[in-house]
Amino acid sequence: MDYYNEQVKDRCERAATFIIEEKATVRKAAEKLGVSKSTVHKDVAQRLREYDPQLAKKVWEILQINKSERHLRGGEATKRKYLARQKNRPEDEKTPQDDKNS
Repeated sequence: MDYYNEQVKDRCERAATFIIEEKATVRKAAEKLGVSKSTVHKDVAQRLREYDPQLAKKVWEILQINKSERHLRGGEATKRKYLARQKNRPEDEKTPQDDKNS
């Protein structure tokens, strides 16, 4: 195996280990490893199967859980963003609807 393939294999294993240990998303793994989300996804969804099929299966299970929960995380992020904006608006710009949501 050449140097490039060793690097890719190592990156796949590091991404997989991080995702499994932290129950992390592809986005968090990409941030941690300093690569793109696409790279991490391809590493753990395709390349890892060639290097370590059992590890790939464990990662796949976590990714499926993340996929099933992503709408919840997205909704929470939107809610936090909306509430933060409401807090930062001056009193004279607030509407009666804002008071109901507080």
